Amino acid sequence: MNVTVWNECRRQLDNPAVTGFYPQGIHQAVIDGIAAADLHLTAALLDDAECGLPQDLLNQTDVLVWWGHIAHHEVPDELVYRIRDRVWNGMGLVVLHSGHYSKIFQLLNGTSCRLHWREANEKERIWCIDPTHPVAEGLPETFTLKHEETYGEPFMIAPDGHTVFQSWFKGGETFRSGVALQRENGRIFYFQPGHESCPSLLDENVLKIIGNAVRWCAGSSKKPYPEMCIPKAFENDGV
Repeated sequence: MNVTVWNECRRQLDNPAVTGFYPQGIHQAVIDGIAAADLHLTAALLDDAECGLPQDLLNQTDVLVWWGHIAHHEVPDELVYRIRDRVWNGMGLVVLHSGHYSKIFQLLNGTSCRLHWREANEKERIWCIDPTHPVAEGLPETFTLKHEETYGEPFMIAPDGHTVFQSWFKGGETFRSGVALQRENGRIFYFQPGHESCPSLLDENVLKIIGNAVRWCAGSSKKPYPEMCIPKAFENDGV
């Protein structure tokens, strides 16, 4: 399975608050954390040629993992539409943390994807509210992150999202922290933990969820999307 981990990589490699946890960047922490024999993992960065995602790489990617924060506007619209088309045709997409505000996640939801947030590095408790979902496989009923950026409802995503994980924060906020969606042939999973100055992407449960999400999203249909709405047989029958 070909998995591309995309990271905007802004204010990371030169920021002690980030390098203390992720000395080689968030992308490398994710790659190291979910590495397995069945995954061929490739890093892609915003400052790479073609923003790290040339068409040939996109065409070979089974699942794209996306982390972005302050440079959403730097991703060209043309690339966003090419990613959307790949999702429509069966590429999986795993969106992490502040990637909720990325152009691609907004486009696929058809909403602003806004939410409440505050940067307090407080405790987060994550509850698995659908233990039957494949992304929840092998996870405990609940686990705690000692320090994470606080997100809160309302979370303005598409109403058809299926909530797998729900979080509570020390300040009282609650948040749909793990949500599964499908757009045409492609599966999408949003997972909230992963602020750059918090060690969440080193947590074994967080990494387990990301790995599960990658494998679930890889189950997207690879059947080509029909170019016509009317089956050709109808035309042949003169209907």
